[in-house]
This record gives sequence, structure tokens and C-alpha cells, in this order.
Amino acid sequence: MDFQLAFDASEIDDLLNGKRDGGNGSLMDVLEEVQARYRYLPRDALILISESMGVPLSQTYGVATFYNAFSLKPKGRHVINVCTGTACMVRGAKKVLERISERLGIQPGETTEDGQFTLETVNCLGACALGPVVVADGAYSGEMTSAKTDALLKEVMSEVETV
Repeated sequence: MDFQLAFDASEIDDLLNGKRDGGNGSLMDVLEEVQARYRYLPRDALILISESMGVPLSQTYGVATFYNAFSLKPKGRHVINVCTGTACMVRGAKKVLERISERLGIQPGETTEDGQFTLETVNCLGACALGPVVVADGAYSGEMTSAKTDALLKEVMSEVETV
């Protein structure tokens, strides 16, 4: 995937130095910042973080794989999550997911070739009364229909075109 940002060890060193110089230096905080920068956790970054923080690589990897907020694979600039919990599925989440998948040309868990979109499913978003629910770049949209799904995708895609 050629859309991923090139890993720069000096950026990780700067981040870790900032954490040592009075910043919050927890492993979670460092992983969150690296994830925000690269849209995933590069293998080399995990190794460097472990060595610099004196944390076993197995522990760093364990944290990185335990929390769904972290990814070991590059994600797109825009992440779209579709709830597939029972309440959302009963209310039509399958059709919403199929519509998004068809429009983006990817399946859940995949990222578009250009690195713009990642489509994911989640088991529950805690908004069952609003189902089916889609979260695009952190913004919740409820009671999704085909028309609402098309409008949401048009809005997110227009952001790509203006960049």
C-alpha cells in the first residue's frame, strides 16, 4: 500500500523525548500519538517504543493488539464504521453496509487503494435506539437508510476532493 506515511524514527524519538521531559509518558499515550500520526502502529515504531521506554516488546504488542483503537495495518484518512449489533442489524444495517461497501469498492476490514477510506464493522456503538448507526470520522449518523447513506458518503467523499 503506497498511501501509508513513511516511518520516521526521529519523529518517534522526538515524541518519546517530549514524554520524558515532563509530558505524560504512558505507553498508551505514546501509542495513541503514533497511531494519530501514521494511522496505524508501524512494526519498527513498536520496537523503538519498547526499547526506549524499557517495556518488553511483548507488552507493547499486547497493548497494541488488545485495544480496538489501535491498528497494526494502515487505515485510510477516513474511517467508516457500521454497527452490526443486533438492534442495528434488525433495523437494516446489512443493507447500509452493503451500500457503503459497493460504493467504496471494498469489503469490511479493507482500505481503498488510494488510502482514502477504511470500512469497518463494530459489534455495538451504544446507540441502539438510533440504529442502524454509521460513524464516519468520529461523527455518528443514526437511523440510516439508503438515501441517508448516499448523502453521508457524498459528504465524506467531497472532503477528499477538496483536499
